[in-house]
Amino acid sequence: MQISFHGAARTVTGSKHLITLKSSRRILLDCGMYQGMGIRARQLNHEWGFDPPSVDLLVLSHAHIDHSGLIPKLVHEGFHGPVYCTSPTRKLSELLLLDSAHIQEEDADFEHRKMAHFSQPPTDENKPLYTVSDVTAAMALFHELPYNQWHQITDEAELMFTDAGHILGSACVHLRIRENGQTFHITFSGDVGRYRDVIVNSPAPFPQADYVIMESTYGNSLHEPASQSADQLLQWITHTCLEKKGKLIIAAFSLGRTQEILYYLNQLELENRLPALSYYLDSPLSIALTEIIKQYPDYFNSRVKKLLEHDDDPFRFQGLEYVREVADSKLLNYVNKPCVIISASGMADAGRIKHHISNNIENSRNTILFTGYCEPESLGGRLLTHPKEVHIFGVPHEVHAEIAQLKSMSAHGDYEDLEQWLGCQDPRQVRQLFLVHGEYEVQLAFQQRLLRKGFPEVMIPDLHQSFYLSL
Repeated sequence: MQISFHGAARTVTGSKHLITLKSSRRILLDCGMYQGMGIRARQLNHEWGFDPPSVDLLVLSHAHIDHSGLIPKLVHEGFHGPVYCTSPTRKLSELLLLDSAHIQEEDADFEHRKMAHFSQPPTDENKPLYTVSDVTAAMALFHELPYNQWHQITDEAELMFTDAGHILGSACVHLRIRENGQTFHITFSGDVGRYRDVIVNSPAPFPQADYVIMESTYGNSLHEPASQSADQLLQWITHTCLEKKGKLIIAAFSLGRTQEILYYLNQLELENRLPALSYYLDSPLSIALTEIIKQYPDYFNSRVKKLLEHDDDPFRFQGLEYVREVADSKLLNYVNKPCVIISASGMADAGRIKHHISNNIENSRNTILFTGYCEPESLGGRLLTHPKEVHIFGVPHEVHAEIAQLKSMSAHGDYEDLEQWLGCQDPRQVRQLFLVHGEYEVQLAFQQRLLRKGFPEVMIPDLHQSFYLSL
């Protein structure tokens, strides 16, 4: 048996890990798109490291685009096997993938028209990675599985999902694979969430594994307590909107982070602490995803379930306005009163948030607030270095707005959460532990932590590197 790492290798995006059995059957764990890396991401999104038709089945840990975003391209290029995931993941993935396809088609159309204006022929580089029709074809292959039940997925392999506690429906993947009269137990963490998350359950314990593939995004960091998030949000609203009389522009990922922010603002209203302002959720995708999440109350943790007994919508509060149309989004540029604008994407590399930052960054009364990880080359990553000037849409802007980051709201576990997730394992029985989905320097620090915990071999795979597994 062999495992190869074709994404999220010494970086935090593009999750793709391929298991090849002795029978030549191939199981792909995630099929994520590279994001936030500029031209390098575009190159890597065309570089599989394997032949798509040779993959027999795909197991999807959760819906985020850096884990799901290349599934339609995989299908377009010849994959036709089943895609296994949880029920919320299927619904959320469909919305995210359709949105991704629409954006790619619009970007390609714009580039083609621009090149035609200069009498230049279109190039393959400007083609979308996939189209809406590819998404439709891909979604027909999705199969929903519940948590905590083993399912036979091939003659030699069984699959079980456990709750990863990252976002709604996120799963850790567990495989029992029989080969040469032996049974291999392989666990893939997907993205491990935080214990005592505000909306979803904590990561669940899981059976003893022989091999573990583990994310390491915050393997050298400790988060501020999530319980402080509502107070920190209130501080920034008060400082920006009440004291400076400006706009608070919040960059939030459409899935997960946006719902957390809405939940905290609703909590402040229930506590009679929410300032009477206009709060704009300016992201059609975020609005649609929030409506889907409301359809799965059984996946909420006990605190949210208890809240639902007297608050039928924990993501809605006084003053919240949904902004769906582009024309209405543009009108926010002319709002002169203090307000809060929540928009996507979280790294500010695309979407309406990029326009809001462009239009508000030169005013010192305003604040640009990031609520999660920003890849260093993304607009968010560049702004968090506090430059005096930044280019947006090719135009230079002086940075006069405050640039801030909430470090208490990450949906990824810190090193204490990751170590707690591993706490159900006997390190002596884990033959190898592979660190993925992290920056290399962070992984080196986390590797040392895990070696001190007693894990005998902690590997940091490079892109397209392969390892043979044995018992």
